[in-house]
Amino acid sequence: MVPIAFNLAFFELGRAFDYPNILRKEPDEILRRFAAGGSGLILRWEALLISALLMLPLSALLAVALAASPALTVLSIVVGATAAIVQGLGLVRWPFAVPELARRYVAAPDGAEGDATRETVTVVFATLHRLLGVGIGEHLGYLFTGLWTLLVAASILSTGVLPSWLGAIGPNERDGWHLAGTVVPIAYIAWSLWLIVIGVLLLV
Repeated sequence: MVPIAFNLAFFELGRAFDYPNILRKEPDEILRRFAAGGSGLILRWEALLISALLMLPLSALLAVALAASPALTVLSIVVGATAAIVQGLGLVRWPFAVPELARRYVAAPDGAEGDATRETVTVVFATLHRLLGVGIGEHLGYLFTGLWTLLVAASILSTGVLPSWLGAIGPNERDGWHLAGTVVPIAYIAWSLWLIVIGVLLLV
Protein backbone atom coordinates (compact mmCIF):
# COMPACT_ATOMS: atom_id res chain seq x y z
CA MET A 1 0.00 0.00 0.00
CA VAL A 2 2.86 2.41 0.78
CA PRO A 3 4.47 2.42 -2.71
CA ILE A 4 1.01 2.74 -4.29
CA ALA A 5 0.20 5.75 -2.07
CA PHE A 6 3.60 7.30 -2.83
CA ASN A 7 3.18 6.93 -6.58
CA LEU A 8 -0.38 8.31 -6.51
CA ALA A 9 0.84 11.40 -4.63
CA PHE A 10 3.83 11.68 -6.97
CA PHE A 11 1.56 11.44 -10.03
CA GLU A 12 -0.82 14.08 -8.66
CA LEU A 13 2.04 16.49 -8.03
CA GLY A 14 3.34 15.88 -11.52
CA ARG A 15 -0.10 16.63 -12.96
CA ALA A 16 -0.81 19.71 -10.84
CA PHE A 17 2.68 21.17 -10.32
CA ASP A 18 4.95 19.64 -13.00
CA TYR A 19 6.87 17.82 -10.24
CA PRO A 20 9.78 16.96 -10.25
CA ASN A 21 10.69 19.14 -13.27
CA ILE A 22 9.53 22.26 -11.41
CA LEU A 23 12.37 21.80 -8.89
CA ARG A 24 14.92 22.94 -11.49
CA LYS A 25 13.03 26.13 -12.37
CA GLU A 26 13.77 29.62 -11.06
CA PRO A 27 12.35 30.51 -7.60
CA ASP A 28 10.07 33.15 -9.15
CA GLU A 29 8.27 30.54 -11.27
CA ILE A 30 8.14 27.95 -8.48
CA LEU A 31 6.71 30.35 -5.89
CA ARG A 32 4.13 31.88 -8.22
CA ARG A 33 2.92 28.48 -9.39
CA PHE A 34 2.79 27.24 -5.82
CA ALA A 35 0.71 30.23 -4.75
CA ALA A 36 -1.65 29.63 -7.69
CA GLY A 37 -2.06 25.99 -6.67
CA GLY A 38 -3.89 26.86 -3.46
CA SER A 39 -4.89 24.42 -0.74
CA GLY A 40 -5.23 21.53 -3.20
CA LEU A 41 -1.51 21.68 -3.97
CA ILE A 42 -0.63 21.81 -0.26
CA LEU A 43 -2.74 18.70 0.36
CA ARG A 44 -0.88 16.89 -2.43
CA TRP A 45 2.44 17.73 -0.79
CA GLU A 46 1.06 16.58 2.56
CA ALA A 47 0.07 13.26 0.98
CA LEU A 48 3.59 12.78 -0.44
CA LEU A 49 5.11 13.63 2.94
CA ILE A 50 2.91 11.10 4.79
CA SER A 51 3.59 8.38 2.23
CA ALA A 52 7.34 8.93 2.66
CA LEU A 53 7.06 8.69 6.46
CA LEU A 54 5.07 5.46 6.13
CA MET A 55 8.34 3.88 5.00
CA LEU A 56 9.27 3.80 8.69
CA PRO A 57 6.73 1.17 9.81
CA LEU A 58 7.11 -0.56 6.43
CA SER A 59 10.83 -1.10 6.97
CA ALA A 60 10.25 -2.51 10.46
CA LEU A 61 7.41 -4.83 9.42
CA LEU A 62 9.30 -6.12 6.38
CA ALA A 63 12.42 -6.84 8.42
CA VAL A 64 10.40 -8.86 10.93
CA ALA A 65 8.53 -10.72 8.16
CA LEU A 66 11.75 -11.70 6.37
CA ALA A 67 13.23 -13.01 9.65
CA ALA A 68 16.88 -12.71 8.65
CA SER A 69 19.71 -12.84 11.18
CA PRO A 70 19.31 -10.51 14.19
CA ALA A 71 22.13 -8.23 13.03
CA LEU A 72 20.74 -7.93 9.50
CA THR A 73 17.21 -7.40 10.80
CA VAL A 74 18.23 -4.61 13.19
CA LEU A 75 20.43 -2.93 10.57
CA SER A 76 17.62 -3.08 8.02
CA ILE A 77 15.17 -1.46 10.46
CA VAL A 78 17.59 1.31 11.47
CA VAL A 79 18.60 2.16 7.89
CA GLY A 80 15.00 1.95 6.64
CA ALA A 81 13.75 4.21 9.43
CA THR A 82 16.55 6.68 8.70
CA ALA A 83 15.60 6.69 5.02
CA ALA A 84 11.98 7.48 5.91
CA ILE A 85 12.96 10.30 8.28
CA VAL A 86 15.37 12.03 5.90
CA GLN A 87 12.87 11.72 3.02
CA GLY A 88 10.27 13.30 5.31
CA LEU A 89 12.65 16.11 6.28
CA GLY A 90 13.30 16.78 2.61
CA LEU A 91 9.58 17.11 1.86
CA VAL A 92 8.33 18.86 5.00
CA ARG A 93 9.17 22.34 3.70
CA TRP A 94 6.51 22.12 0.99
CA PRO A 95 3.31 21.91 3.08
CA PHE A 96 4.62 24.12 5.91
CA ALA A 97 7.32 26.64 4.89
CA VAL A 98 6.75 27.18 1.17
CA PRO A 99 3.06 28.27 1.44
CA GLU A 100 4.05 31.25 3.61
CA LEU A 101 7.03 32.09 1.41
CA ALA A 102 4.88 31.93 -1.73
CA ARG A 103 2.18 34.10 -0.11
CA ARG A 104 4.67 36.79 0.87
CA TYR A 105 6.39 36.66 -2.53
CA VAL A 106 3.19 37.10 -4.53
CA ALA A 107 1.73 39.71 -2.14
CA ALA A 108 4.83 41.93 -2.25
CA PRO A 109 3.95 45.32 -3.78
CA ASP A 110 5.67 46.88 -6.77
CA GLY A 111 8.59 49.16 -6.06
CA ALA A 112 11.75 49.03 -3.99
CA GLU A 113 10.07 47.67 -0.86
CA GLY A 114 8.42 44.84 -2.79
CA ASP A 115 11.67 44.02 -4.59
CA ALA A 116 13.47 43.76 -1.24
CA THR A 117 10.74 41.44 0.10
CA ARG A 118 10.91 39.20 -2.94
CA GLU A 119 14.70 39.09 -2.76
CA THR A 120 14.57 38.05 0.90
CA VAL A 121 11.96 35.38 0.20
CA THR A 122 14.03 34.08 -2.71
CA VAL A 123 17.13 33.71 -0.52
CA VAL A 124 15.18 31.85 2.19
CA PHE A 125 13.49 29.61 -0.36
CA ALA A 126 16.74 28.84 -2.18
CA THR A 127 18.46 27.99 1.12
CA LEU A 128 15.67 25.59 2.15
CA HIS A 129 15.64 24.18 -1.37
CA ARG A 130 19.35 23.37 -1.28
CA LEU A 131 19.51 22.18 2.33
CA LEU A 132 16.28 20.19 2.73
CA GLY A 133 15.71 19.34 -0.92
CA VAL A 134 19.08 18.61 -2.48
CA GLY A 135 21.15 17.91 0.64
CA ILE A 136 18.78 15.95 2.87
CA GLY A 137 15.95 14.75 0.61
CA GLU A 138 17.75 13.87 -2.59
CA HIS A 139 21.25 13.09 -1.33
CA LEU A 140 20.67 11.41 2.05
CA GLY A 141 17.21 10.17 1.09
CA TYR A 142 18.44 8.30 -1.99
CA LEU A 143 21.56 7.12 -0.15
CA PHE A 144 19.71 5.52 2.77
CA THR A 145 16.89 4.22 0.58
CA GLY A 146 19.48 2.53 -1.63
CA LEU A 147 21.28 1.05 1.38
CA TRP A 148 17.97 -0.19 2.79
CA THR A 149 17.14 -1.83 -0.54
CA LEU A 150 20.48 -3.67 -0.50
CA LEU A 151 19.83 -4.85 3.06
CA VAL A 152 16.36 -6.11 2.14
CA ALA A 153 17.85 -7.92 -0.87
CA ALA A 154 20.46 -9.50 1.42
CA SER A 155 17.71 -10.55 3.85
CA ILE A 156 15.73 -12.17 1.03
CA LEU A 157 18.79 -14.08 -0.21
CA SER A 158 19.64 -15.29 3.30
CA THR A 159 16.19 -16.72 4.05
CA GLY A 160 13.62 -18.86 2.29
CA VAL A 161 10.65 -16.59 2.97
CA LEU A 162 10.57 -15.17 -0.59
CA PRO A 163 11.91 -16.33 -3.98
CA SER A 164 15.62 -15.60 -4.27
CA TRP A 165 15.18 -13.74 -7.59
CA LEU A 166 13.60 -10.87 -5.62
CA GLY A 167 16.98 -10.36 -3.95
CA ALA A 168 18.92 -10.02 -7.19
CA ILE A 169 20.46 -6.59 -7.80
CA GLY A 170 21.00 -5.27 -11.31
CA PRO A 171 24.40 -4.13 -12.64
CA ASN A 172 25.73 -0.62 -11.99
CA GLU A 173 25.77 1.98 -14.76
CA ARG A 174 29.37 3.13 -15.28
CA ASP A 175 28.29 6.49 -16.76
CA GLY A 176 25.18 6.75 -14.62
CA TRP A 177 25.76 10.36 -13.52
CA HIS A 178 24.88 11.63 -17.00
CA LEU A 179 21.70 9.56 -17.04
CA ALA A 180 20.60 10.30 -13.48
CA GLY A 181 17.86 12.75 -14.43
CA THR A 182 16.23 10.15 -16.68
CA VAL A 183 17.02 7.01 -14.70
CA VAL A 184 15.88 8.09 -11.22
CA PRO A 185 12.11 8.39 -11.97
CA ILE A 186 12.16 5.08 -13.88
CA ALA A 187 14.16 3.41 -11.13
CA TYR A 188 11.68 4.63 -8.51
CA ILE A 189 8.80 3.10 -10.44
CA ALA A 190 10.69 -0.20 -10.74
CA TRP A 191 11.59 -0.02 -7.04
CA SER A 192 7.92 0.59 -6.17
CA LEU A 193 6.85 -2.41 -8.24
CA TRP A 194 9.50 -4.50 -6.46
CA LEU A 195 8.01 -3.53 -3.08
CA ILE A 196 4.49 -4.29 -4.31
CA VAL A 197 5.55 -7.76 -5.50
CA ILE A 198 7.21 -8.43 -2.13
CA GLY A 199 4.04 -7.34 -0.32
CA VAL A 200 1.79 -9.51 -2.47
CA LEU A 201 3.99 -12.58 -2.08
CA LEU A 202 4.17 -12.12 1.69
CA LEU A 203 0.39 -11.92 1.87
CA VAL A 204 -0.20 -15.04 -0.23
